[in-house]
Amino acid sequence: ESTNRVDAKTDWSVFVEDQPTKECWIVSKPTKVVNTRDGKEVSARRSDILLWVTYRPSEDINGQVSFTGGYPFDPDKLVELDVGGEKFNLFIGKAEEEREFAWPATPSDDAKIREALKRGSTAVISAQSRRGTRTKDTFSLSGFTAA
Repeated sequence: ESTNRVDAKTDWSVFVEDQPTKECWIVSKPTKVVNTRDGKEVSARRSDILLWVTYRPSEDINGQVSFTGGYPFDPDKLVELDVGGEKFNLFIGKAEEEREFAWPATPSDDAKIREALKRGSTAVISAQSRRGTRTKDTFSLSGFTAA
């Protein structure tokens, strides 16, 4: 986790790193978290829950949307992002160490999601753990466009 926060826009923080390569990202934590199993709300141990957008010019990454739910996702399920009724699928990392992360399939999908995030007021991400716990994380988009 970086300590190079250079700005904050309402619910979004802006970070910049120069080493080893130049990159920047905006990130937010959820304003609401709901965990359910068999239709009943349950408590769940989760690490950091983050939605972010990364720019890393040296690797030709220009606005990659990423999500980590703080637990390994069920590899047989998709992660769904809903912005004002506009739904997008996020795909889970294949490698074991990437199973807590999800991304859009293509840079074109990244662009569509970024546009939806600019227009929206909240983003809701739904996913499922390997144990069957369903999670629903709500992020405020206040400050997203400014960040």
